[in-house]
Amino acid sequence: MSQTPVLDLRGIDKSFGPVRVLQQVDFTAYAGEVTALVGDNGAGKTTLVKCIGGIHPIDSGEYLFDGRPVRPGTPREAAALGIEVVHQDLALADNLDIVQNMFLGRERRRGLLLDEPAMEELARRTLAELSVRTIGSVRRKVSELSGGQRQTVAIARAVLWDSRVVVLDEPSAALGVAQTQQVLEIVRRLADQGLAVVLISHNMNDVFAVADRIAALYLGRTVAQVRAADVTHAQVVELITAGRSESLGITG
Repeated sequence: MSQTPVLDLRGIDKSFGPVRVLQQVDFTAYAGEVTALVGDNGAGKTTLVKCIGGIHPIDSGEYLFDGRPVRPGTPREAAALGIEVVHQDLALADNLDIVQNMFLGRERRRGLLLDEPAMEELARRTLAELSVRTIGSVRRKVSELSGGQRQTVAIARAVLWDSRVVVLDEPSAALGVAQTQQVLEIVRRLADQGLAVVLISHNMNDVFAVADRIAALYLGRTVAQVRAADVTHAQVVELITAGRSESLGITG
């Protein structure tokens, strides 16, 4: 594993008017690993994700990508670096098929016409590389898909573009047990293929099933960044709910 994190945020501050949402937040994500970002509602997870993805500009702090300072000011600029965010609402168009959704806004063309065969082939190949076998035809409308299949399409869309970092916001929140397991297998596969995966989740079972590292936020601050193997469920819950853990020597 590279010792330089792909994504390295240091001392990030973000306010909206008089409200300080993020205060001196540190966060790192490494290639080939799943880093879980955990915290209670209002801890600042969504704001941090939007800062990573170029939706919100940071007020102060360092944003390093592959060790060099960057400041993505739009999602397009973040995507150009290789950062893709799969938001909780997935942003899929129900009336379009899988291929159309995966290439929405980034369609391939041959002259004036859409290059449908190339897009179909790329969509199939990307799903196959993720070992997705439950979808069937890539020309199925998204409205026909289950929640787990929709999540899979959204993830596949994120990795189509030579991504280096994929951020997944609560990917299993609305899924049943079997679909959750399928999505978690894909999350692990992304890391095994060398991507830096950031997983935002409230579900500690999901976190411990796939995460290599865990970063905990509490009231807009980073309270811990630890290897998942070095902590217990109870200790992480303590960090999330109290912002400290005496057994870890973290006093908040």
